Amino acid sequence: MTAGKAAEDTVKDVRKGRKYDQVIAGAQEVFLRDGFEGASVDEIAREAGVSKATLYSYFPDKRLLFMECACAQCNRQADEAIVAIDFTRPPREVLPIAGRKLLDFMLSEMGQKIFRVCVAESDRFPELGQRFYESGPLLVRRALVSYLEVAQSRGEVAIDDIGLAADQFAELCKADLWPQLVFGLRSEFSQTERDRIVDGALDTFMARYGAK
Repeated sequence: MTAGKAAEDTVKDVRKGRKYDQVIAGAQEVFLRDGFEGASVDEIAREAGVSKATLYSYFPDKRLLFMECACAQCNRQADEAIVAIDFTRPPREVLPIAGRKLLDFMLSEMGQKIFRVCVAESDRFPELGQRFYESGPLLVRRALVSYLEVAQSRGEVAIDDIGLAADQFAELCKADLWPQLVFGLRSEFSQTERDRIVDGALDTFMARYGAK
């Protein structure tokens, strides 16, 4: 068994309970405030109101703790996005809501920290990126695929490769703003700017896939 696989199994085997919830809540507070590198185990334990021994009994490695925090946050964001996908409504009503949920998380402080840590640790800890993807983006992708299948059955879209179309819509929602964020040009974006990107993504998507 690789060290990375063993670390992943350690997280999966965590026995959750009240103190576990305290650890996750405290760690999220510290990671958001101090970043991954700046977050100390002592400060996380203090914020969580637990001993270092208790913290280490759950998470012997700070990366494992960050991964669990990241996945918990991604799950919450994914749940919000999925709930917003009303399978009874047409794409021009549903896709903008899903797109804004996706973009807002990617541009959020936690979203930025998760992305940067995943990139920085990808060589030493590839499971981090995999679990992040599976706990958030993949869930939203599956929901979008399912929605587009339903929309296609109603004759609202005409798509040969629905998986590709779902990916394309997500990428369109990142246009312009995401590259600026990744390259450190800007870190704050107005609602008007976000709406412009998502509205443009919707128009482009429907021009290509909307039923004629």
